[in-house]
Amino acid sequence: MIREELRLMEAHQPFARAAIVRTAGSVPGKLGACMLVRADGTSLGTVGGAELEERVKEACRRALELGEGDLLHFDLQAWKPGGLRSLCGGTVDVAVEYVPARPNLLLWGGGHVSLAIAALLPSLEYDYSVADDRPDWVGLDRFPTAVRREVIAPRGVWDILDPASFTHLYLLGYDAMKDLELLADSIERFPGHIGLMASVSKREHMFHTLRERGVSPTAIGRIRSPVGIDIGAESPGEIALSVAAELVRERHPTRRALPRHAAVTRQAGALPGTGGA
Repeated sequence: MIREELRLMEAHQPFARAAIVRTAGSVPGKLGACMLVRADGTSLGTVGGAELEERVKEACRRALELGEGDLLHFDLQAWKPGGLRSLCGGTVDVAVEYVPARPNLLLWGGGHVSLAIAALLPSLEYDYSVADDRPDWVGLDRFPTAVRREVIAPRGVWDILDPASFTHLYLLGYDAMKDLELLADSIERFPGHIGLMASVSKREHMFHTLRERGVSPTAIGRIRSPVGIDIGAESPGEIALSVAAELVRERHPTRRALPRHAAVTRQAGALPGTGGA
């Protein structure tokens, strides 16, 4: 199972992992038994079979949908209200963990903002590739840590690159019409996060053109523009920082709603209201 987890991580695919963390009485699965559920619903491993396994698979699929794990308790006693259809007689606690896809960014445009973003990504352990239709702008000298550096026209990006292998697309190009070409193609073919760097007028013009082409408001609503978290960014370095902050917030979704004082208290190991004493 570890090999499959590593393969999915390398392929930038999310998965859910379930493990039996407590048992009492007679149960079909041993303590520590694990199961992995992929994004397509297929699974590897077992936590005991029968209805228990189906319920755990369902919980894993829900974790993949919601992006968060859970701790579940099952009574394997068919004669009890709420019990599973099992005659084993014991109880099982199962921890379900959501493992998000390791971010893999595609930066369209090899300009100053892409350079600034690319400089931050290795320290975050995020992979990225860069594409541009100008050969001099995607060289090894500019993006030495990129997984791929492609010289390609915007309409050909998803013919060369696999959209399923990327989690984020950032359109940071130098030409609005070329950005629009890739944007229109990506709405139909790219399932991940789409970020568009654009002025208000450029963005409205592009969205208007997409609507005229029959693109639905729901599809247009997938596009994040401006890119990154709103910190009043203006320079390439500031924009890169806002994008990096957004990526980190996505990585730790349960922490972003935690008040700062509560986060500090939790880190210190104190209970709220105790003052750490």
